Amino acid sequence: MLPAIDPAQSLLVVIDLQARLVPAIAEGEGVVATARRLCAAADLIGVPVLLTEQNPAGLGATVPDLAGREAFPKMEFDVTRTPGFLDRLAPGADVILAGCEAHICVLQTALGLLGTGHRVRVVRDAVGSRRIENREAALARLAAQGADVVTSEMVMFEWLGSAAHPRFRDVVKLVK
Repeated sequence: MLPAIDPAQSLLVVIDLQARLVPAIAEGEGVVATARRLCAAADLIGVPVLLTEQNPAGLGATVPDLAGREAFPKMEFDVTRTPGFLDRLAPGADVILAGCEAHICVLQTALGLLGTGHRVRVVRDAVGSRRIENREAALARLAAQGADVVTSEMVMFEWLGSAAHPRFRDVVKLVK
């Protein structure tokens, strides 16, 4: 049983939402929009955000909606296998994952993180694949392996913890 998501222990990792890949993703515009809201909430609450880019020479840069943040280039599907990535994570960090493709890079990264002892939260409405059935199979497998499958609103409101949080109204505007 995983505890509530602690913003002080969180890192939001947005995986491979790149200009040449997103148009092929089922409901890709919605995935990007939800990832953008998550990033905005993370900024408001002080949760760090890291983007990854799969083979950026071949798939291009991160979509413009999310551009301007640090991007971690990789060739491996599981970013934990890329030298230097795990060094960016605090021991036992709560890693919140968004991006694509759910059944390839998100899945393999989540499994890699679980294998290194991190808590993993996969944001159901912020992950996508070219085919819906691949996304659904990945989410089922991840849940069975111990990842917490959550929604963007679950994450944002757990980060807040209370309606008394000074950024509560700002976050509520993001979800309306």
